[in-house]
Amino acid sequence: MNSPAEVWDYVKAGTHRAGSQNARASPNGQRCARFWRTVQAGLADAEDALTRKQARYLLQRAAEVSPSRASPCTCGSGEAKRNIITGPSLFWWSEEKKEELLKFWENYILIMETLEGNQIHVIKPVLPKLNSLFEYAVSEETGRWLLHPSWHLCVYKRMLESENKILAKEGVTHFLQLYETKVLPFSPELSEFIIGPLMDALSESSLYGRSPGQQIGSGSPLGLKLQRFLAAYVSLLPEELKSSFLLKLIQKMSSRHWCAVPILFLSKALASVPRCKALGLEGLLALRGVLQCTMATHQILLRGAAQCHLLHAAMNLVDVEEVSLSDISTFLTSLRQEESLGRGTALWTELCDWLRVNESCFGRPSTCGSLGLQETCSLNAYVKSLVQEYITSPAWERENGPMPDWAEAKLVALMVLLAVDVEGRKVQHSERQRTQNVLRLFLEPLLDALAKLGSNAYLPLRKTDRCLQALVTLLRTCSPKGAGARDDAVSPLLQDLVVSAAESISSFLLRRLTMNELSSVADLDRCHLYLQVFAELAGLPGKRGERGSPVLRIIAPLRNASIRHLQDTDSGLVPTLGRQVQRAVSMAALAAVCEVCEALDQTPELQLDPPDAGLTEQLLAALPLNQRLQKPQPEEQSSLLEESSSSPGWGRIAAQYIHDQWACLSFLLKKHHALPPTSEGALLDPVLPAVQTPARTLQAALAALTVLPSDRVLPVFRCMKLLVPQLLASSESVCIEAFDMAWKIISTLSNTQLVFWSNLKAFVQFVFDTKVLTIAAKTKGQAYFKIKEIMHQMIEMSAVKTGVFNTLITHCCRSWVVPALEVPQASFSNAADYSELLLEACVFGTVFRRDQRLIQDIQTFIENLGHECAANVVIENTKREDHYVRVCAVKFLCLLDDSNASHKAFMEDLAIKLLEKEALVSSSRTRCYVNSQQHRLQNRVWQILLVLFPRFDQNFLNRIIDKIFQAGFINNQASIKYYIEWIIILILHKFPQFLPKFWDCFSCSEEHLKTSICTFLSVLSHLDIITQNLPEKRPALKQALVVALQWGFSHNFGVRLYALVALNKAWGMCKTLRMGELDALASVIESSLSQVESTPGAGNAKRNWQRIQDHFFFAAFHPLQDYCLETIFHILPRLAGLVEDEWIAIDKFAKFTDLPSGAGAHRYLSATQLRELRPGDWAQQDAGSHAGEADSQSEWTDVQKKVIPWRHAAPDADLELAFQDRAAKLGKAISRLVVVASLIDKPTNLGGLCRTCEVFGAAALVVGSLQCVSDKQFQQLSVSAEQWLPLVEVKPPQLAGYLRQKQAEGYTVIGVEQTARSTALTQYCFPERSLLLLGNEREGIPASLIQQLDVCVEIPQQGITRSLNVHVSGALLIWEYARQQLRRRGGSQA
Repeated sequence: MNSPAEVWDYVKAGTHRAGSQNARASPNGQRCARFWRTVQAGLADAEDALTRKQARYLLQRAAEVSPSRASPCTCGSGEAKRNIITGPSLFWWSEEKKEELLKFWENYILIMETLEGNQIHVIKPVLPKLNSLFEYAVSEETGRWLLHPSWHLCVYKRMLESENKILAKEGVTHFLQLYETKVLPFSPELSEFIIGPLMDALSESSLYGRSPGQQIGSGSPLGLKLQRFLAAYVSLLPEELKSSFLLKLIQKMSSRHWCAVPILFLSKALASVPRCKALGLEGLLALRGVLQCTMATHQILLRGAAQCHLLHAAMNLVDVEEVSLSDISTFLTSLRQEESLGRGTALWTELCDWLRVNESCFGRPSTCGSLGLQETCSLNAYVKSLVQEYITSPAWERENGPMPDWAEAKLVALMVLLAVDVEGRKVQHSERQRTQNVLRLFLEPLLDALAKLGSNAYLPLRKTDRCLQALVTLLRTCSPKGAGARDDAVSPLLQDLVVSAAESISSFLLRRLTMNELSSVADLDRCHLYLQVFAELAGLPGKRGERGSPVLRIIAPLRNASIRHLQDTDSGLVPTLGRQVQRAVSMAALAAVCEVCEALDQTPELQLDPPDAGLTEQLLAALPLNQRLQKPQPEEQSSLLEESSSSPGWGRIAAQYIHDQWACLSFLLKKHHALPPTSEGALLDPVLPAVQTPARTLQAALAALTVLPSDRVLPVFRCMKLLVPQLLASSESVCIEAFDMAWKIISTLSNTQLVFWSNLKAFVQFVFDTKVLTIAAKTKGQAYFKIKEIMHQMIEMSAVKTGVFNTLITHCCRSWVVPALEVPQASFSNAADYSELLLEACVFGTVFRRDQRLIQDIQTFIENLGHECAANVVIENTKREDHYVRVCAVKFLCLLDDSNASHKAFMEDLAIKLLEKEALVSSSRTRCYVNSQQHRLQNRVWQILLVLFPRFDQNFLNRIIDKIFQAGFINNQASIKYYIEWIIILILHKFPQFLPKFWDCFSCSEEHLKTSICTFLSVLSHLDIITQNLPEKRPALKQALVVALQWGFSHNFGVRLYALVALNKAWGMCKTLRMGELDALASVIESSLSQVESTPGAGNAKRNWQRIQDHFFFAAFHPLQDYCLETIFHILPRLAGLVEDEWIAIDKFAKFTDLPSGAGAHRYLSATQLRELRPGDWAQQDAGSHAGEADSQSEWTDVQKKVIPWRHAAPDADLELAFQDRAAKLGKAISRLVVVASLIDKPTNLGGLCRTCEVFGAAALVVGSLQCVSDKQFQQLSVSAEQWLPLVEVKPPQLAGYLRQKQAEGYTVIGVEQTARSTALTQYCFPERSLLLLGNEREGIPASLIQQLDVCVEIPQQGITRSLNVHVSGALLIWEYARQQLRRRGGSQA
């Protein structure tokens, strides 16, 4: 039995012989497990629709014949023992459960048929029936499966494997919710399904998006369901099966590449599993494999959070008796401390507690650890032995080989710090002396070795490498993160212990760097290590009574020796490998000295007496710029090739050499940048060509950029920052070339590269330097326009590289406003000269792709976890979200002082440009639909205008008031209307002098006000705020009543509602003031208001009146008290229905500390309860008033079901049969109608006609070319109808002969065309043998073919448009033919 068709023949054989004498010997498919497995395979695994239809048909027929059997029938899932079925049945039948079983199979078949439609709106109402399937399949008495769960899993497989992602998500969600409402018995098939198809489906990132209306950062609903499901499922598993299930699950996670979002939520779900001893060494290794999978993503925050969850999972699930401390430490080194396991975080504390509690329980490995040490159960003993074994250099290591792997040093440093903190947590209050003793105990072998570095010249080189690697790693990782950094005792104690060995280390560094001991390419890695140690030690405090670290004493001798080496190698000696390596070492050491000296200048308390810089300056003066490091002689290149593959190639060495030159030059330029530029011929003492001839130096910098790789250009950019301001006025062309070359480097980098952001920051600092901007704006030359061009290119780049604009706007705002606050007019003029930058920042914000929006949502969710997630503590928040561009612009504007004339002029100019931009967008022909880019841009414009409004005076408002009112006349989206109405209310409140202009707005023609009158009536509804500053309110109230009454009689019901709201407000104020002169209007007003109040409740009028009164803008919003940044940027966009991307949470303004808060900080938070409202509290309440009733039902009473056009016969599997034979075997009725579409060109029309012809049973469709079937547009419209309909190719030139042939066969040729003698479709009676000829989309049927037609039929029309689409015309005639044929058959049968 290889197909459902063969299986059905087997079933029929058993059914036909059921009543015979030898029925017992006849086969019975219902008792055959292989039969049911074949049916299930057809339902769930078949790729073609026909096989699935056959399987469903078999299942339906098997269920239908079961009631005819008097005896019970049971089929087990496997081999029965002694004819007793012990497990769940694949099929069973009992007369006692007849109704339940029939209902089960009826619902099951309905679900499987509905899934074929692949349409979520059809499938979703059927899913509650899936819940009832579980109720039928599980025994209430025993709690065991009655029917095998593989039937249910077939449904889920079909949903999960669907191409429709919404359907797949619905299937995943439904399965994950199973254990929230019911407890299902254990089944191995369920576990296999979870590890297999479910995990495959969960790899799709789009499943984890937020639900509609859910706030940004609230987390993924599916992620939360996954947590609950996995915790519930594992807790219900038998104890003996938990280990194998979790191991397989984790191995599945480590067996494929995961995107950042799925692996994050799977790790979080794994961490939520209740604590149990389920994983041994194999499970720990599998978790380590998952950790490596997380490293593949560029999303650092998501990567770090996933590592935190995986560590939690390890602490919850690992059986400590099955693993050793060596296994645990190896696993911990797979975590990146700079991303997750940072010292001082809550995760670090939890790990310390876990180690402390289980310290005596860890097992002993059967073999020694990776370091060869014999382990013990004590953590302290293990760490002490670990350090001792690490320091001991293995005998097999080559002395002059490459550097040891840093991973071992990281392991030692991590375990030492963990053990010290574990010891500290053993007592309630850690004692400093106790901590110092423990730390000294662990580090004693390391400190002893470090203390001998300066005096013992025969220490093994690999041992010294290991010691220094461990030292650097300890110093870099010991500083705790988070709030507990100040109370930490370990970091200062470690520094004290290191300072005690600093003299010896300094002597060793000086000897190794200056005594020609570094002579191979691999030694350059050691040089890098030594300079790292030098930089780390330079920042340590000195011993008591000393200033600075002892390593500072070697600065002068190290500098002098480096200079001497660099001068000696210029004396014409042969460039051997040893000499060139020493030259590279000397230049790197000199650059490190410059960096240390620069750092000491910023921390005077650590600075010693400054060394004489004359030698350094003389060397740099003597060295030619960009001097290259020559390659060694050919005879020595063989040894170069024999170096370790991990060592850099000679090109990288030469690039590093040039990099170090520019690092030294940068230090020199910073020291002398205050010197005035000099002419090329003028010389100073000492002679410093790099400083005194900046043009030549800048040319050299350009040459350096052509040879340096992108990760080595940073010091060149820093030099340019100092050189360009001196040259921009005199050598503009060179400066422009510098801008271009630097921008080319930046634009070619990927923003995922580590060097991108540091290079971008340096680039922005030199191109947008305050002095550069000032000089360029003053001259208005080519540099000015080049800077603006780069500015706009950076803004465009931000659309694909999020965070670029953030770097630019933050730098500019800081350099413009902060100095300006200290020194008025110092640099603020640049803001006016480059106001386009701030203008673009005010309205900046890209429309993300769905995947980008998902990443932003998940990052916000992780950030909202705060210190609960260690990744938030150890990873610096780079503030590269697009929101921070506008946040920076808003904070900049809040810092401006309207009493300052330049500040005031800048804000007014910005407001005018914003209004011009808004008018340009409004006049665009592009449709402004909700949440479109145009809608968002307009929204942002009015937000900034609201922020600026308090700075506007009456004179300036006189200039822009007409533009604001004009904006109110435009048909805008709701959110824009709210902002316009709000700002008009504020203007009229602050300056009542503009009330006459406001009243004039109501005097425009009704055609002009058709779409905008509601805006001005909404303003009028806040009449109490508008008239608050009026000494005499009565005239304004009278005018308001007249206007409201006038529009209260509008023919438009919506306008009348807004007018009645305004009338209600104005009349209430009149009654409060007891305005007797309005008594004549009282009856009219009262009757208008009472009429709408007493409207019968059967219609929508009364309900809409209640809704508009409850609308937040009229019921809860206070234009004055709610004036704050929170309302402008978060509350109002949320209530107005803007997409969540436009909601800027108020805490982002507080988190953005690059700019001070300024005087506007008090206007951050709303003073009312407006933030408590939800959109559902006021919007469309009636639309969903009964929506929950259907959802709450367990099943829908009726659901949509697609027609299956089969007779009661089994579908055939032979796909090679002729179309007519296949259709006949399927029971499909075939007519004698032939549709000729050879004249039609468009694939969409042909695809639609193909589908229509197949549905109504046409005999054939004639097309101009059969190649149209492969067109995607054709296939989208035909939806596989071409597989069930004969297609005939007749090219247009051959049509005349084809029509004559058909006429000879007895066909009536009917043209679908309007002619002088055409017959109306309603009057025409179609012969059985009919041929429909359809015309071309543009030209119709050619005149030559019209002469061959037997008749022309036209469709009666009532409208003005001349004709219908050809597909629609054809469909109408095809249906009319089918309708007439059906009526004839019905009459003949009667």
